[in-house]
Amino acid sequence: MIEDSKLDPKLVEEFLKFGKNMIDAPKFVPALDEINLEVTEHEVAYTEDKVRLLHYKPRTSTQVKTPLIIAYALINRYHILDIHPQKSWVRNLLDQGIDVYMVDWGTPTNMDKYLDLDDYVNGYLDNCVDFVRDESEVDNVSLQGYCTGGTIGTVYTSLHPEKVKNFVATAPVIDGWRDTTVISNLAKHIDVDKMVDSIGNMPPEFMYYCFSILKPFEQGIEKYTNFFRNIENESFVDNFLRVEKWLGDTPPIPGELFKQWIRDIYQDNLLIQDKMYVGGKHISLKNIKMPIFTQVAIGDHLVSPECSMPLHYAVGSEDKTLRVYPTGHVGMIASSLSQKKVLPELGQWLKEHSEL
Repeated sequence: MIEDSKLDPKLVEEFLKFGKNMIDAPKFVPALDEINLEVTEHEVAYTEDKVRLLHYKPRTSTQVKTPLIIAYALINRYHILDIHPQKSWVRNLLDQGIDVYMVDWGTPTNMDKYLDLDDYVNGYLDNCVDFVRDESEVDNVSLQGYCTGGTIGTVYTSLHPEKVKNFVATAPVIDGWRDTTVISNLAKHIDVDKMVDSIGNMPPEFMYYCFSILKPFEQGIEKYTNFFRNIENESFVDNFLRVEKWLGDTPPIPGELFKQWIRDIYQDNLLIQDKMYVGGKHISLKNIKMPIFTQVAIGDHLVSPECSMPLHYAVGSEDKTLRVYPTGHVGMIASSLSQKKVLPELGQWLKEHSEL
């Protein structure tokens, strides 16, 4: 005799509540255009073409004399570093007395498809550094690069070491052959010349597709299931929507820059092998002799730790620090761990290595 099957009452209750939350979602969810991702007051200090240099208003009575310039990644936008008052990378550093500038690379158009690494390193970034040096009346600055911005910062610091007092590399892309991520494996096998010749700039849809396949379950079903389960949690919804708006604002990448990036970093792995040239100038990591602070996330699914950590061992500096954190790519810069551990350690290091 087959016993009648019975549904778990808790499972039924959870299913009904989930359905109700989906129906009630419009009551709790604001439109994305109502959400402002720029939470910390700033001014646009310098512009060039589509690039802007933001200068954040001080939040302490005194600041260290050595300013910090943050070179964000070329993928997505800088807003993740100032995504929420309680998770803001920028605001935390300001509260520690650091004078913070941010490079906003802007949104390239078809007319920018021939911009390459030389334009970004020896053009835009160098001009931003010179502007800050003049405005702050200092000989050199602290420079932080995040993700692909970390690679740009590494190249810049190698070429212009006299202008960089301290270098902070946060999840930098350095050793392409050691990178174990999906993005790296994809990059190593694409015909980048044919791709760029066919479509020009890398469109945001392509970049978003690359992100979505990294963790398909977590980025799809699990993410939205958690969203509807927590639809009545105002704080959860606010954080979710801020990140979603940031993810949706992915600018294209200039075609020539993308081509050089894929070929030199991932396919030929020139940077870590001391074989890379930018603007006809040789990039040697041994030229990086100033204090350097490298930050790596052990669970990073965009830039694996094996890809970032070789920088620590390849530079010529004798004053170098490597920190490995139990979190992911975004968690290292926008989380409670970031606020409680990552940023306090960085802020203290910057103050110890800056003019007061």
